[in-house]
Amino acid sequence: MPRLFTGLAVPPHVADALKAYQGGLPGARWIEPRDFHVTLRFLGDVEATVADDVVEALGEMRTRPPLTVRLTGLGIFGGDKPRALYASVAADPALTDLQAEQERLARRTGIDPERRKFTPHVTLARLRRDATPEATAMYLSQAPVFVPLTFTVDRVTLFSARESTGGGPYLAEAQFPFA
Repeated sequence: MPRLFTGLAVPPHVADALKAYQGGLPGARWIEPRDFHVTLRFLGDVEATVADDVVEALGEMRTRPPLTVRLTGLGIFGGDKPRALYASVAADPALTDLQAEQERLARRTGIDPERRKFTPHVTLARLRRDATPEATAMYLSQAPVFVPLTFTVDRVTLFSARESTGGGPYLAEAQFPFA
């Protein structure tokens, strides 16, 4: 049963720049730069027949122009129980529209609706229990100044992940160009 999600791959030159923010946070399990991406829709563990349906549905995506993605800063998910360090993605109507289309296509294949609000980001690290709120606050206050990063994407990638606690490695199963 594959674990699948759709996303936008981060190009190598941007991944290299993001590596500057990895390190110095106790309890962090750093994501390999080759696995950096912006998740559009987590599909979960699906049967092979559903995976085939997902591929077919993604092949029917609307035509759209390339999309510019802008990374604007660092953040932590989890508040009092920090669970991830990420680079935030600037709000963009075209990105929101693309994610909404991914949601519609996933639902059409019988996958349950996503309950979480779409918060576009690139995960830099998964955090273990010893990454305290104090340690994460200290990390954010001492991290290098975040220089905004911009890249253009022209396709959605269907990724698979091995069963784990997250963080890769991820495999690009299929790509779906915008045009």
